[in-house]
Amino acid sequence: LPRLRTHQVTMKFSVAVSALCLASASAFMPSSGVSRSTQLYSDPNQNPFGTESIDYGGNENDPNFKTIRLRERLNEADTERRKEQEEAERRERAAEIAREERLQKIAYMRDMPEDTPAGTVDEFMFKEGVQDQLDKLDQELVGLVPVKRRVKEIAALLVLDKMRRKLGFETAVPSLHMCFTGAPGTGKTTVAVRMGQILAKMGYSRQGHVVLATRDDLVGQYVGHTAPKTKEMIKKAMGGLLLVDEAYYLYNAANDRDYGQESIEILLNVMETQQDDLVVALAGYKDRMDKFFSYIPGMMSRIGNHIDFP
Repeated sequence: LPRLRTHQVTMKFSVAVSALCLASASAFMPSSGVSRSTQLYSDPNQNPFGTESIDYGGNENDPNFKTIRLRERLNEADTERRKEQEEAERRERAAEIAREERLQKIAYMRDMPEDTPAGTVDEFMFKEGVQDQLDKLDQELVGLVPVKRRVKEIAALLVLDKMRRKLGFETAVPSLHMCFTGAPGTGKTTVAVRMGQILAKMGYSRQGHVVLATRDDLVGQYVGHTAPKTKEMIKKAMGGLLLVDEAYYLYNAANDRDYGQESIEILLNVMETQQDDLVVALAGYKDRMDKFFSYIPGMMSRIGNHIDFP
């Protein structure tokens, strides 16, 4: 009997130890949930925080999502409407300022005393040194009375424009680009030099120097050569007068691919945009210049003064 009890105790102890070992082993074994969790982090390219919450773009059927989109669109519409309103207010203010300035000028002219001293054209010519240049032109050119008279008329027009400015009137600077027509040796270069000095004396030119150019100075011999040459001559003449002698050679009606057309386009652009700092004078025979202007009407419209040398 004692042996039987000892055997039973031994069996119960063995069963207990086995159960304990199984429990310990199961505690250290990876479960299926842990395995899935480990698998989530095992892929280096997979987002450990999940992909659904990061890549979520909203559900269009969600009322909150629709409310947010509607709010964004309303904000964009408000921004555009505010910009348009600000632009309209800016234009209205500019127009109001222009009206006030115009009314002030009208009142200034209306209230100006009749005996306000304005001077005469001859007095201004003498003060500004213009008369001195006209006297030098008279000494350098023998005869050519129509040319001298035309030069004096142009100078008087500039003086009158300056007198009006001095009195506070609004004036528009007339086109100073010129055309000299006549045969070679009739004094076109001499007149150009004196006109440059007159413009400088009147403040319409910074330096008043004259740069003489021909087709060879403006037009290149290959593609891409004309623009740099033309711009270089224009750069030299800035602040003064550019005299293009025999300008009709710039255009070749028989060749549409002639490089002179590019030089003409550059000159037209400069004559329009840089007219306050550069005066362009074209010279040549009258019949050829008339034909040249018929081909290039934009050039004719930019020329404000014509002087014919008999």
